[in-house]
Order: sequence, then C-alpha cells, then structure tokens
Amino acid sequence: MAKRVLSVDDDPDIIAFVKTVLEENNYIPLIARNGEAGLAMVREERPALVILDVLMPKQSGIRMYREMKSDESLKDIPVIILSGIAKRTFLRSQEALTEFGDQPVPEPEAYIEKPVEPEELADTIKSFIG
Repeated sequence: MAKRVLSVDDDPDIIAFVKTVLEENNYIPLIARNGEAGLAMVREERPALVILDVLMPKQSGIRMYREMKSDESLKDIPVIILSGIAKRTFLRSQEALTEFGDQPVPEPEAYIEKPVEPEELADTIKSFIG
C-alpha cells in the first residue's frame, strides 16, 4: 500500500514540484498551504512523513515543527524541512523559542535548502519511509 506524505508549503510551484516527486515515487501526496492546516492534517491523516516549509502565512513551519515534536502522538513522524532558509537560521529560531520557555525539540530528521533536485528529495524521502 502506498504511503501518504504531507507537503506543507504556500508556494504553488513548490507544491506542484513536491506532488510530482511524490507521485512519481508511488507515494500519496497530501497538501496543506500553511502550518495551521498542516498540523490539522497531520492529526487527522497520520502521514508517514511530512515535508515542511519554514516561512508561511497563518502558522509558520517553525511553530508547526515545534508543535509536532512536542506532541507525544506526533513526535515520531519524520519531518523533512524543505526551505529557502538556511538550516542554521532554523536551528537558531528553535533555540530562541526554547529560551523563551518552550521545551527543547530535536533537530529535524532532514533539512534540505531550496532549490532541490527531484532525485535528492526522492532519495531523502526513501531513506525514512522506504
């Protein structure tokens, strides 16, 4: 049975790109356009993996990631961050939130900076969910 993968991004071009990579590799793509919708979909659909952008309207990927990794029922779902933001900047944002009283969270399972080649994204997905 094909595994479901949630892509959370607000850029229509990235959504189309990720959806194509997922379909070509026999995964079922689920799409959310912001962190708020993405978190709701994670809770409802329980995808095998989440591909998450950092900067989005409504709720950022930074906050969605933190909420997932702080939730006992969601923390084991692997997350690939796919962002134009440097990994170092993302990690600093997580450190800052921890300093302001939030619980520390682990680093994402993978961090890919845009632009990404389709093969790199597919290989990264496969390394986590086969």
